[in-house]
Amino acid sequence: MTKITAIIPTLNEEIHIAEAIKCLSFADEIIVIDSFSTDKTLEIAENLNVKIIKRKFDDFSSQKNFAIEKAKHPWIYILDADERVTPEVKKEILKAVKDPKDNVGFYVRRSFYFAGKNINYGGCQRDKVVRFFLKKHCRYQGVVHETIKANGKLGFFKNKIEHYSYKSYDHYISKMNHYGELRGKQYFEEGKKVNLYHILIKPPARFVIHYFIRLGFLDGYPGYVFAKTQAYGVYTRYVMLWLYNRGEK
Repeated sequence: MTKITAIIPTLNEEIHIAEAIKCLSFADEIIVIDSFSTDKTLEIAENLNVKIIKRKFDDFSSQKNFAIEKAKHPWIYILDADERVTPEVKKEILKAVKDPKDNVGFYVRRSFYFAGKNINYGGCQRDKVVRFFLKKHCRYQGVVHETIKANGKLGFFKNKIEHYSYKSYDHYISKMNHYGELRGKQYFEEGKKVNLYHILIKPPARFVIHYFIRLGFLDGYPGYVFAKTQAYGVYTRYVMLWLYNRGEK
């Protein structure tokens, strides 16, 4: 049977890495590509008998594409450390390997957990990502919130994986700051400028979209916090762009 390489990008994921590796029991090879973690991530991974690659982080697409090139097997499963493959999705993966039906990759939907609650609204109801694909037909593109560029047809899995992105409010804000800096740098390199509209209007508009238009209020207080952090993420990217344009980054 055709074999699978699973890849986990990491940076200080000691609270997630063991469970992430365990949920990939279907894979014939597991690669952890690490951006020089300073916690116990690598110690834990080494004890679980996986292949470890250390690489300085530049952007998400480059990191994942580098690991894909190192994979031994034709099918690739990319797992963020805060995600879990459910038994139902595992069955779909193994079925797809046997009979992909002309698909070169597959979208999988995610159940998003935020502040201890499964978030069903605020845009999360439409959350889907390509996680399983053929190495020879697919690569990542984009600096942050990277996407797969596929040379062929993409299918869909019916079941969802679990996504535990939120450790704490401070952790999530730190993540938004990281994403914002990457996106701000990208905008700067594209020659974009920032004005008051980007700082004063776009962040509140993003909150309105997630909390009201996409029904985030139905998730209660966690839905409010989620919408608030999405707005903060927009604010951060334009502040970073402003700093890059001023030569302060």
